Amino acid sequence: MAFQAPTGPLYYLISLPSSVAPAGADPESALVRGLSTTLNLPSKDDVAQFLIPHFKIGTLDQLVQQSDEIAKADTQFESVVSRTVDILKAVYDGKSEQVAAAKKVSDKPVETYLKSFQWNAAKYRVDKPIAELLDTLSKEVFALDGDLKTVYTNYMLAKNNLGAVERKQIGNLSTRSLHDIVKKSDFVIGSEYLETVLVAVPKASVKQFIRGYETLVPMVVPRSADVITTDDEFYLYSVTVFKKSVPEFLHKCRESKWYPREFKWSDGVIEDLKKEKDKAFEQERRLWGEVVRLARATYADSFQAWIHLKSIRVFVESVLRYGLPPDFISVLVKPPVASIQKAKVALTQKYGYLAGNAFTKDKKGKIVREDQGLQEYSTIVDTEYEAFVIYEIVVI
Repeated sequence: MAFQAPTGPLYYLISLPSSVAPAGADPESALVRGLSTTLNLPSKDDVAQFLIPHFKIGTLDQLVQQSDEIAKADTQFESVVSRTVDILKAVYDGKSEQVAAAKKVSDKPVETYLKSFQWNAAKYRVDKPIAELLDTLSKEVFALDGDLKTVYTNYMLAKNNLGAVERKQIGNLSTRSLHDIVKKSDFVIGSEYLETVLVAVPKASVKQFIRGYETLVPMVVPRSADVITTDDEFYLYSVTVFKKSVPEFLHKCRESKWYPREFKWSDGVIEDLKKEKDKAFEQERRLWGEVVRLARATYADSFQAWIHLKSIRVFVESVLRYGLPPDFISVLVKPPVASIQKAKVALTQKYGYLAGNAFTKDKKGKIVREDQGLQEYSTIVDTEYEAFVIYEIVVI
């Protein structure tokens, strides 16, 4: 499979047994220094210990089942974080600086939070079983996702409504709203027999209209056509017609390719229409603020939950891989962007021996993966099996 560059800064969350550290040395510090050298990292800040607490362990069967459940939740949590970022991009119109500023976790830039990660024991008690922690994290993330989806849907409806209102005011006289153009004095008001009809006439047809409108139907008031306004394409006329002839008059106008505008003056309706845009704008702005607030909170909390889930996943996989009692060191590594693939190869070359017969050496002495050696573990490992515990974290 061809290598695909990550969509954001990439980190490796790695767990190795304490036994890989040199004898007599502080294992954590020794491993950090060793990884920095092995991967030729440009900065000492690109590798650091990632502290993971010890959790309550049940049976091996429970751990294997939890491993599958956590892997599924990992993908789901990442999707929630990704969707949240998509929403932030949408509400900020793709402005990268504003999106980046919105992506904070515990009031810190997201990479700062990741590098200084500490398990939130007050929120996620480590004396709880792993299954209960997974349930707590999942409920939190899915509730956040659901709430954000609802508010974002409402915002999009309000945004579309505002767009529709605005489009009514930017079309030509044959289609646009007329409430901000016509006046009460343009209409015959309160007559039992007469009614004012509005007609948008193409400029090329004005002479034809003036010559013919009085004879379209028998009961048109002579010389009643008045120009209310004009634009680049149309003249808007008012014509006074006896009420019983209005339907036929409108039909004849359409046959002549003139555009009747079905508009009747009503003080209350006109006032409501004038307020329509203001109301639509106010609603769109109010919901925009709600989406921004909730999206920022959802990103912060779901990303935090995701990294806590990663911690549990590393712990479970380390116990399954390295055995009991838990004795491993977890570190966070940021490989150079230009050598992400090389970093993975270098790690495999150095620690591939941890996989036993799952990895062997080729004729040149390089560590290579031996798929046949994985068959006996096929029920608990997948095709992405590595010689040691390693997971990618892409900062979305």
